[in-house]
Amino acid sequence: MSRAWKSPVTARDATPSASQQVLPFLEPAPLTRPLAPTAVRRLWFCVWLPGLPLEACRRSDEATAIVEEQQGIHRVLLADARAQAAGVMAGQSANAALALLPTLALEERSLPREQQALEMLAGWLERFSSFVCIADCDVLLLEIAGSLRLFGGLRELREKISRGLRRQGFAASLAIAPTPLGATWLARADRRVCIRNEQNLAAALRHLPLASLHWPQALCESLRGMGVTTVGDCLRLPREGFVRRFGAEPMLTLDRALGHLPDPRHSWRAPERFCVDYEMTEEQSDRELLLNICRELLLSLEKFLLARQLGTQRLAFSFFHLKGAATELRLGCARADRSAERWLALLRIRFEQLLLSEPVIAVRLQSGLTQPLQAESVRLQFHDAGGGQQRRYSITQLAERLVARIGDQSVHSTSMVAEHRPQYAWRAQSLLSDWTSTTLSEVRRHLRRPLWMLPEPALLPADGAYPLHQGCRLSLLEGPERLETGWWDEDSMSRDYYTAINPAGMRLWIFRNRKQSPAWYLHGYFG
Repeated sequence: MSRAWKSPVTARDATPSASQQVLPFLEPAPLTRPLAPTAVRRLWFCVWLPGLPLEACRRSDEATAIVEEQQGIHRVLLADARAQAAGVMAGQSANAALALLPTLALEERSLPREQQALEMLAGWLERFSSFVCIADCDVLLLEIAGSLRLFGGLRELREKISRGLRRQGFAASLAIAPTPLGATWLARADRRVCIRNEQNLAAALRHLPLASLHWPQALCESLRGMGVTTVGDCLRLPREGFVRRFGAEPMLTLDRALGHLPDPRHSWRAPERFCVDYEMTEEQSDRELLLNICRELLLSLEKFLLARQLGTQRLAFSFFHLKGAATELRLGCARADRSAERWLALLRIRFEQLLLSEPVIAVRLQSGLTQPLQAESVRLQFHDAGGGQQRRYSITQLAERLVARIGDQSVHSTSMVAEHRPQYAWRAQSLLSDWTSTTLSEVRRHLRRPLWMLPEPALLPADGAYPLHQGCRLSLLEGPERLETGWWDEDSMSRDYYTAINPAGMRLWIFRNRKQSPAWYLHGYFG
């Protein structure tokens, strides 16, 4: 009953990062006494995907239902809107569903396919947060406290994620809370809320049903037999009696959800290499169809590399057969690239010479080692003097033509000079001359210098010992970098330079004179 499907990249084991370390917290008190909240400031965005088994399958134009074997009987797990309109419901046997809708397409549930779809979404969500966690088989968590300013606030960030999920065909329940468990429970209860203050979290969780906690079925049934149906009912029970009867783990889970105990999570990381499979329901020998499948895989590769600003010089296609060994086809290019159309053009040439011993049942695409992609300047469009034919020139070609038209003395490039004083560390030179001095890109590997330098340093006001910029106090990020030079001429300096940031996120290059007044000066902007 399985249909053709395409799997996203396969995840590798995530490596713990600094953000995974257990944050400082108070020593937990005995479980018989309520715990005091910690002072950790975090904000968690939960994405719950209740329809993932259905959304991860390769959809057809027909009404579709996902079935799963339960006690020897295939039963409906999920059904799409068209199947539900015909009366197909979760829990029905496959035969009963087909009796209601004979044209119903039944798909066997595939946990690997769901995991691959989840990892694909996790990789996409990495553009919104540096900390993405696969918390469960249908739950993704993002730590977004550090992303709010970058994306224009919480409302804008939430809208971007919600819109992107819908565009990719996923219906998600979203919730935001100061703890990962709190956000997960709210999302599973379909409470689309945003709680930023931990003091308001308990009130929001009290009304959640026990089903949203994913506790063991036996525990939930025991609690319901006592008349306990919500989180609030659990919190009203005596802690000592609750722990003695049901164990410490449920109470610790409640404490983590409320923020009374830390809840460290593992950060998921996308793989560094690309690998994707395309499986078919039947063997295929049509070469044009196989080329179209390869084109889809190359488009997925292009998206993978584009998100990471990477390229590759090697690709390997594997065409699998039911009986014989797989047929291998390797491609290479002189310069790292990510363009699907360029790789497809090379593939077409090689594909004409490829001998397939048997029909193909699956195709795999693997990339070689990735490397940073060398960016190229966009070509500019110009018309002839008479307004006729359009011509495209790169920035270099444009500069060459300008030199030819207005003279070498009117068009200059810049290069770095071996000089520590910023005002003397660069010079203009002819565009056509040999570059014997150090280039700007080479210097920036060792020194951090701003792109925009002021003609003269500007005096900054101060609030005590702290410099101010546009009325706001600056925070020092790096430094000091001490420059003490120029003693041989009349322009000597003795300064301590710092990289600072203002509340708007602008990075500044500031300094203090060491042998004069201790005032702060602004010398440049990083961006």
